Amino acid sequence: MRLLVLGGTEFVGRAVVEDALRRGWEVTVFHRGRHPAPAGVTVLAGDREGDLAALAAGEWDAVLDTWSGAPAAVEAAAKALRGRVETYAYVSTRSVYTYPTAPDAAEDAPVVEPEGDDYAAVKRGGELAAVEAFGERALLLRAGLILGPYENIGRLPWWLTRIARGGDVLAPGPRDLPLQYVDARDLAAFALDAIERRLGGAYNIVSASGHTTMGELLETCVEVTGSDAVLRWAAPEAVEAAGIAPWTELPVWLPPGELHDTLHQGDVSKALAAGLTCRPVRETVADTWSWLGSIGGTAPQRPDRPTVGLAPEKEAALLAQLGAELG
Repeated sequence: MRLLVLGGTEFVGRAVVEDALRRGWEVTVFHRGRHPAPAGVTVLAGDREGDLAALAAGEWDAVLDTWSGAPAAVEAAAKALRGRVETYAYVSTRSVYTYPTAPDAAEDAPVVEPEGDDYAAVKRGGELAAVEAFGERALLLRAGLILGPYENIGRLPWWLTRIARGGDVLAPGPRDLPLQYVDARDLAAFALDAIERRLGGAYNIVSASGHTTMGELLETCVEVTGSDAVLRWAAPEAVEAAGIAPWTELPVWLPPGELHDTLHQGDVSKALAAGLTCRPVRETVADTWSWLGSIGGTAPQRPDRPTVGLAPEKEAALLAQLGAELG
């Protein structure tokens, strides 16, 4: 198979490239050169927002696009490649569904309008651009929370780094809160399998709800880091009363309610039936910790995303309050 990856040097794109190379595929990477391309690929230099000259020639079985900016870039690439590529796989997001999304919402749930510059709107615009150019040959990979090695958002790396420091760690409850996520490598495997099978249409790409829990995720972080950290569980009400923001200050975590249902209770039966397989959480956590160690302990940070994590003084203040309440 001949695969063109638009990007391919970070996180999901890199996971796709590495998996495709393991399969013996011919891989071409089109990127700006800001990060080194994986060994074994053909490199085309250009810029999604202005210089597509390198894509003027060549044929591929599929293209995979992870673009998260203005949908005009997806439209330009899709038009440039139409007629020379069989499948256009676009990594989208479950955020394209209108909020609040009902629990167990599937791929036919209502979606947002492609207007404005917020994340959901631009991703929906990207979907429509891919479909406009490729029709049923557009594969829309609506990912949820993505974790794993090469993460450049900072969610799992922050928890691993914080827990590795040891001591009392604020753990937002409840411990049995179900989570939905996908390891970037499992997303990549599904995408490549779907390309081989020439699948099209939309798929919710995330584990079944409860594949892990908040408790299992954080306890696994303690285990793999070998830390002496002690998880101090706090009720959601206490966390929110302290002015601590879910998702951003405490990555991954969302308190029970509408937002949690939207992000962690989706219907993924279509993807599972089509072959999506999600590895155990311990493997994701352990491999991410190993990768962090291999790069010096500090994860890369996407410049277009805010830094996540809780300030030590805010954590200490709530821990002290909880300790006083317990007497």
